[in-house]
Amino acid sequence: MLSMHHLLKAVLEKNATDLHLVVGSPPVLRVNGEIIKVKSELLAPDEAKQLCYSILTDTQKATFEETKELDFSFGIKGLARFRGNLFYQKGQISGAFRRIPFHIPKLSELGVPEVVASLLDCNNGLILVTGPTGSGKSTTLAAMIDRLNETKHGHIITIEDPVEYIHESKNCIVNQREVGPDTWSFRAAVQHVLRQDPDYCLIGELRDLDTIEEALRVSETGHLAFATLHTNSAIQTISRLVAVFPAEQQERIRMLLSFVLQGVVSQQLLPGIDGSLVCAAEILIPTPGIKNLIRENKMHQVLGQMQMGQNKTGMITMNQSIMNLLLKRKIDISVAFGASPDPEELDSMLKKAGI
Repeated sequence: MLSMHHLLKAVLEKNATDLHLVVGSPPVLRVNGEIIKVKSELLAPDEAKQLCYSILTDTQKATFEETKELDFSFGIKGLARFRGNLFYQKGQISGAFRRIPFHIPKLSELGVPEVVASLLDCNNGLILVTGPTGSGKSTTLAAMIDRLNETKHGHIITIEDPVEYIHESKNCIVNQREVGPDTWSFRAAVQHVLRQDPDYCLIGELRDLDTIEEALRVSETGHLAFATLHTNSAIQTISRLVAVFPAEQQERIRMLLSFVLQGVVSQQLLPGIDGSLVCAAEILIPTPGIKNLIRENKMHQVLGQMQMGQNKTGMITMNQSIMNLLLKRKIDISVAFGASPDPEELDSMLKKAGI
């Protein structure tokens, strides 16, 4: 009989990122971005429920049955940590489980541009890591927090839903708060974080206006804040933050963002030629020119500013990042065009490079 221990062990053995349990299908692994079915019988409703419930506490079971949704994390000794999500579909329980390695990778291992590490020398402000689901945002943030933990001396507070990577206190002290067990919401936690004497604050996700406003307040009061958004580009990230607010407040928010924003890392994971996943990352650093464009709501001009003086600023556009991966033969042409935000521009860049 199948057990969650065996299935999660298979996740590690196959180097999968995710495990899916769906009634009427065998268990499914996601390997290098593709769905692969495990050789097994189709899951019956009772079996899917038993597998999913086998890793829950009684409190989590009660919460799930009341709300019909559950985000949680857990660790299996000797294997790894996992992030889980349970939900109902067609009246049956389904589950999605993402692998979270015990080892926190270094920024240099992730393939993000070197300028990302220099952002951590900022004493205050807001750093955003964005991208679609499964783009490696949590891993990049974990690597950034770990670098702070090793190189700075301060107090790090994270607010997550759920807690994923576990950070042991090194040169810093680290407090990790999970929505649910430790706080009622991101908003409530961020509202009180300034009284907890933080130097660095990680806010897992900017989900609503109140949380965004609190995050901006933290970043403008002498603290360095980190957060994520589900946006596909650096420019879209800024526009999304502003658009959340009522029209009469947007000018104030643009002004505030122009002062506190320290950088945007917008990334996606692409299937590599060697079968691994590789990171394509766009980096925006608010130069004086870009800050002025944010204040004046001229976001259509930001991309041009990002391409000026890149040797000095360290900025890179998504197409440039994809182009670099092509030149290094890490991805193929079809993957590159599928991931490009502007295929015509990428085609022009390839022609100029003689490809």
